[in-house]
Amino acid sequence: MIVRALTVAGGIAGAAGMSQFPEFSQQYIQRLGGAVDELSRAVDNFDKDAAKVALTRDEALSELAQGSDLGAERSDSMAALIARHARLSADLEALKQAGPFTRASMLSHLSDSDVARRAFADYKPAVPATFEGAVFGGTGFLAGILTIWAALKILLWPFGRRHASA
Repeated sequence: MIVRALTVAGGIAGAAGMSQFPEFSQQYIQRLGGAVDELSRAVDNFDKDAAKVALTRDEALSELAQGSDLGAERSDSMAALIARHARLSADLEALKQAGPFTRASMLSHLSDSDVARRAFADYKPAVPATFEGAVFGGTGFLAGILTIWAALKILLWPFGRRHASA
């Protein structure tokens, strides 16, 4: 009886957790879009500044790096910003083209810790009222049941009945 209750509780916990994925991934995409917009502005401004002095982006970064210590630090931080912009832009494009079920297999595109932390901070769990929420919930329920069932089987195995051999 206790084993069944724990198994059902595991299923409910799995359903509650996984049913939130479609909405959380949507919130993540919205946050990601905002981050890409801000990074785009910064990269565009840098490119415009470089163009004003007849330099390409790479030439401007190189010139900054060869200046003062501050210039070298600014060159490194700008290069990191440009690389992050490229990575997040690619993630955003991939996620926007994917449906909620495909997003579950694209977790590497949901990996920016700053964006995820901000999305999670504002996220409010809710009862899923969409088809994909119900499917994720059902999958989570089954995964929770199977996980608890397997864990209990392993834990209780040493205490099982011993069969006497004749």
